[in-house]
Amino acid sequence: MPMAVGVIETLGFPSVLAAADAMVKSAAVTLVYYGLAESGRFVVAVRGQVAEVNRAVEQGINAGEQVKAETVITHYIVPNPPENVETVLPIHFTQKSEPFRIF
Repeated sequence: MPMAVGVIETLGFPSVLAAADAMVKSAAVTLVYYGLAESGRFVVAVRGQVAEVNRAVEQGINAGEQVKAETVITHYIVPNPPENVETVLPIHFTQKSEPFRIF
C-alpha cells in the first residue's frame, strides 16, 4: 500500500516542535525527517496512509499556529511519491525511524 508524505515548514523551533508533536499524536503516522531549512526555518515530515497524513498535517498546522500566529510558512502532502523521489529526498524510513513505523 502506498505511503503518503506530509511536510510542514515553520518559522522557529517552538512551532515545529508543537507541529511534530501534534502530528504524531493525532494520527497513525511516523516522523521520518526533521531539519533546519534556513534562517530559522524548520521542516518536519511524516509518512503514513493518505487519510492519516492529511489528518496529521491539519493538526500540525493548527498546533504550530497556536504557538504564535503566522509561524507555519507552508505545508504539502504527496499521496504516493514515486520510488526515485524517495531515493533522493530525505523522506524514507531510516534506522532511527523504522522502530516507530506504523503499518
